[in-house]
Amino acid sequence: MSRSLLAAAATLLMAGTAMAEPVKFAVTDIEGLEALQQEFAAFEGALEKATGLEIELYPVSSRTAAVEAINQGKADLVLTGPAEYVVIKELTDAEIVVAWQRPNYYAQIVTLTEGSIDSVADLKGKTVTFGSVGSTSQHLGPAQTLADFGLNYGSDYNAQIISRNVAVEALIRGDIQAVGMNDGHLKKIRKAFPGVSFTVVARGRDLPNDILIARKDMDKAALEKVKKAFVENGKELMAAVLKGDDNQKYEGGFFLSSVEDAKYDYVRAMYKTIGVDTKSFVGN
Repeated sequence: MSRSLLAAAATLLMAGTAMAEPVKFAVTDIEGLEALQQEFAAFEGALEKATGLEIELYPVSSRTAAVEAINQGKADLVLTGPAEYVVIKELTDAEIVVAWQRPNYYAQIVTLTEGSIDSVADLKGKTVTFGSVGSTSQHLGPAQTLADFGLNYGSDYNAQIISRNVAVEALIRGDIQAVGMNDGHLKKIRKAFPGVSFTVVARGRDLPNDILIARKDMDKAALEKVKKAFVENGKELMAAVLKGDDNQKYEGGFFLSSVEDAKYDYVRAMYKTIGVDTKSFVGN
């Protein structure tokens, strides 16, 4: 074989190798490859089938690690929550691909029915706890809900970060007066404490959805295939997502392909409410 033919063959081989580069998919709130596979292995296969691309699950250890993976070109697609998205957008200029709807996704302030708290106004000067620092529905959302009702974070009430289960036990003992959480958490708590009556004294507006983003320099042809898959094969992809136990929060939801960054300004307002800017994650 001539030298020119060998060079051409090598070029074609290199091109084929480049084309075979997998699209790497990460999730910010799942640590470790094993856990990621348990939740998203079925989705990985469904997305491969819908796009014709090779999809590879890429674990990240934290929100900060997700930012690094995007900026270093190690992760192409990242599924994240609203609170994480606004920071990741600031630090990476990532592109929105599609929103993952979570039905009944809102923050609320929960008290004891038989306690002394009958309204948000009654919480002035009292202790309110928030779980999972930086969480949209357990920390930022509940804090914003109280602000929307006229109570300022850190001044009108004593704000504490305590894990949800510990906080609920403290609420029952009377050590604290309210706990911020989402609807799914309240359902679990009512099931765990059947002899205790809980009351929601404040409910926030529906929170923006979780969102899939792509690094700004992701291969455009591959990105268009992914976007098209969510439009044309949304039901199949959601069915695959729901194979994961922790993904049941998406049950009854669907994908929203037309999403504007401005929809997340309410989340940006939450950061201002607690006195933090969106250039770093809360708690870092």
